[in-house]
Amino acid sequence: MTKTYPKVFLLLLGAFLLLNLLQSAFTQLIFDEAYYWYYAQHLSWGYFDHPPMVALFIWLGTSLFEGELGVRLVSGFAQLGTIVLVWNMIADKTKKRYIPHFFLLLFAMPLFNVYGFFTLPDTPLLFFTALFLFTYKSFLQRQGLLKALGLGLVMAALMYSKYHAILVILFVLLSNLRLLKNNYAWFAVLVALVSYIPHLTWLYEHDFVSVKYHIFERPNQPYNFAGFTLGYLLNLIVNFGLLFPLFYWALFKTKGTDLFTRGLLFLSYGVIFFFLISSFQKRTQAQWVIVLCIPMAILAYRFILGNAVWRKWLVRIAVVSFVLFLYARAWLVYQPLLPKVYETHYNKEWVKKLNDFVKDDPVVFENSYRESSMYHFYSGKRSFSLNNIFYRRNQYSIDNSEALFRNKRVAYLSKYVKSGAFKYANPGGDTVFVNYKENFKPLRGLRCYTKNGEVNLKDTDQLLKIYNPYPMEVPLKDLAFKVSYLNEYRQIKELKELDHTPVQKTTNSLKAQDTTYLKFTLKPPDYKNPSFIRFSISEFGLPTGINSESITITE
Repeated sequence: MTKTYPKVFLLLLGAFLLLNLLQSAFTQLIFDEAYYWYYAQHLSWGYFDHPPMVALFIWLGTSLFEGELGVRLVSGFAQLGTIVLVWNMIADKTKKRYIPHFFLLLFAMPLFNVYGFFTLPDTPLLFFTALFLFTYKSFLQRQGLLKALGLGLVMAALMYSKYHAILVILFVLLSNLRLLKNNYAWFAVLVALVSYIPHLTWLYEHDFVSVKYHIFERPNQPYNFAGFTLGYLLNLIVNFGLLFPLFYWALFKTKGTDLFTRGLLFLSYGVIFFFLISSFQKRTQAQWVIVLCIPMAILAYRFILGNAVWRKWLVRIAVVSFVLFLYARAWLVYQPLLPKVYETHYNKEWVKKLNDFVKDDPVVFENSYRESSMYHFYSGKRSFSLNNIFYRRNQYSIDNSEALFRNKRVAYLSKYVKSGAFKYANPGGDTVFVNYKENFKPLRGLRCYTKNGEVNLKDTDQLLKIYNPYPMEVPLKDLAFKVSYLNEYRQIKELKELDHTPVQKTTNSLKAQDTTYLKFTLKPPDYKNPSFIRFSISEFGLPTGINSESITITE
């Protein structure tokens, strides 16, 4: 063991793990973690926003420990594995002389730090990216059926982590096109595809809801250089912190003298330029390029092994980063260390305040899957997010949670209502009022469709197909139909009543688990030149919902 992993390496590795486990136990959840914890309450082959690996991580951890530590337990060990894999992919024999440099290099990457204790989809993505590259390197050295099987399973696990994984696989493949003639490589692809069938089946059964949302339904905005492209370039710096010059200089100076190094280069440059191009169309997020941390950490460490000047600068800068990150980690636990309030602060407090007021009444949040899942985690009581037309669909839109609250008296929380029985400041600083709904009847699963997914503003005799997935009929008199007009960036600009009549005059309800047709006419919008519409239904007086995809307007 000590020949491969010297004592210094094992001690630093253990210290890294201990720090992350302590951080995990004493830091309150962030909202996305609470949302993914909600995923894990019901394991599935897929979820609205992401594949299921993050839910599996949380489920495994919470099977052993309760609370925040359980949510994050597997993440700490996954990062441990990531560090070991990165170390093993560096073949330079001199690496054992500079073990502290290795850990300083890794600790200097801000997001790499974060995903050692926060449990988000990028956590398994990082681990399986490292495992994929490690397996690929082994496959290059000696091919065989068993290695191809392992490579295929790892590719599937990578894809089960986050959809960005396709970029990792694609760019490594492009670095070695001879794999297209390699039978073992094709066997690996076959294994990956077969292993991924359960998620593909889930996507099919849920009308490819994840793909549609990420590619088509996310609102955008007009291109802005500062917010889009410049913001993306800043994200490339943020990922590597104060040591970003070292990482990018090492990338620039490295030559693809062997297939594995060539794969690292293609992956790094490929991801950088892919999202650079994407930044001209939409705003990017810092974690979208998180996979860069693996190949570029390998390249940067190999580079400093042969460069004494950069080793000195690494130590100087990384020590500063180390101190800053330790302080930031402490602040995540204890807010008074900095004047800013973050998501890890005061969640237990606002949940307790709300829970003490509502007592045993079920709680429904309007337009907040984040607060709903956080309340659920810290109160231990199931809650629900009712999403209206001005928000977005999420996991609460496609699971069966709605049924648990139907026909019950609920405490309804909304920042859009200006009075109520109780009020409190939510984590975003908004004043939220609590009102009670005596007979809560959400039917957010009603879905609207038009022929070919299009509408014509001038056509006065168009057909609207409505599918009712519920086991009960829904009276038309209890529904109000509306239509929202969207610009080319899918931003809602206007909401109007929808003129409609049943195709058959005797129709007075939406049949249970069946399709009903209405004739409709669109009122001319005040907003000029809308690009899309979205149908919306208000059931039993509830805020109008999201009942269709964005439908293209034709002339």
